Amino acid sequence: MSSSLKHVFDLADKLSHMLLIDGKLSRSKGKKSFPIINPATGQQIAEASEASTEDVDQAVSVAARAQKEWSKVKARERGKLLMACANLLQEHTDELALLMTLETGKAIRTESRLEAGVFTDMLTFYGGLASELKGETVPYDSNMLVYTTREPLGVVGAIIPWNVPLLLMAMKIAPAIVAGNTVVLKSAEEAPLSVLRAAEIMNTILPPGVLNVLSGFGEPTGAALVSHPDVKKVSFTGSVEVGRIVYKSAAEKLVPVTLELGGKSPMIVCADADLDKAVEGAVIGMRFTRQGQSCSAASRMFIHESLHDQFVERLKEKVDAMIMGNPFDERTDIGSIISPGQYEKVKAYIEKGLNLEGVTAHECSQMPEDPAVKDGLFIRPVLFTGIQNDSPLAQEEIFGPVACIIKWTDLDQVMSDANGTDYGLAGTIWTQDLKTALRGVEQLEAGFVQVNQNLVVQPNLSYGGVKNSGLGREASLEAMLEHFTQKKTVLINLE
Repeated sequence: MSSSLKHVFDLADKLSHMLLIDGKLSRSKGKKSFPIINPATGQQIAEASEASTEDVDQAVSVAARAQKEWSKVKARERGKLLMACANLLQEHTDELALLMTLETGKAIRTESRLEAGVFTDMLTFYGGLASELKGETVPYDSNMLVYTTREPLGVVGAIIPWNVPLLLMAMKIAPAIVAGNTVVLKSAEEAPLSVLRAAEIMNTILPPGVLNVLSGFGEPTGAALVSHPDVKKVSFTGSVEVGRIVYKSAAEKLVPVTLELGGKSPMIVCADADLDKAVEGAVIGMRFTRQGQSCSAASRMFIHESLHDQFVERLKEKVDAMIMGNPFDERTDIGSIISPGQYEKVKAYIEKGLNLEGVTAHECSQMPEDPAVKDGLFIRPVLFTGIQNDSPLAQEEIFGPVACIIKWTDLDQVMSDANGTDYGLAGTIWTQDLKTALRGVEQLEAGFVQVNQNLVVQPNLSYGGVKNSGLGREASLEAMLEHFTQKKTVLINLE
């Protein structure tokens, strides 16, 4: 074992049983805990505390007290402190990436290291937006001064999933903190370590209580956080089912919510598309390097009949060449599925697809040969062809390396099919005709649409969905102003 990897195992041990409240690592007031498992090996790497309702009360109380002083700090100073956090975290990116790989099974080269970099980029981006926290003057009457101000909401309750823990952490805490709010963040029960370590580092710069981190499950920890009377804003990323519960709970208090939920994103490849670029875009868009564990994964690929067979052949060839294996190995492209429950869910969908009449399953890549990961949760990527758009595999979010490839002939019909789900998070169109591209962009019911590319979330690209994919936007100036501040209108009679 390398010294850097040994350091990460030692860190995991140090972070065991810890929460972060009021600037310090501390143990839960409750006695319940749960194991953190490396999904690539099946071995336990740490033990996490299940934050009790008492822990939630303490964290929110601390955050509320800190917010009174934090909101008085000049916005540009808050931005400078966040950028100082980003600079310090850049010195720990390798450590954070290794820790994330340890708890999620994501490949270090293709996933975790890149995410650790985007994490600090997102903090830097929002730190630089502090000067945009400003109001407007409103022409109204010569004897009246009318203007608006932007004010923080208070304590933000944030809940994130396990697939991209650091990225989603940054997307929630950075705009909230810069805007003058304080945060209580609940990490995913499968992946709390990298988030906790990042918060520990940030707390060497931020005042105590500005950023607090709890681990635990939806019940009781998440529910207690969302329903807490002193939490004035909820930002949640996760499933549609839990999102509805969060929405209802927040509605009881009449506090604003941001919801980034599921997706079943279409990729539409037209007859005139550059086939090589489209195939490469499919590999990236399907997030095969993340084992397909992405809400924006291009899991429905609509391919024009003239390109269909070539596309399938080339895509299979590309994915076949990807190496599935030990996520710490620099040669590995694809790591493991996050948990036994998710593993069984994905396998069940694959089995369902294998039993569909007229459907062909193309298994790609090979199972790992490294004996160190012989007990890991690995699933070979599967491409299903001959599948219908109304099939459960094409309608339901699988969150695994399973792609449905659907042949089409008529553009209006394929647009209708692409929109024919309850989701509306992302979508891509591949064509060399500008008119077709613009027509498709207008017709697609999605919040994040790309043409001839398949980029992941980046700072300053407003991200969010429509329909059952959620409410609100993230990763942008709009997200900070609209979702983490409230507007006050001031009228002063000058007579």
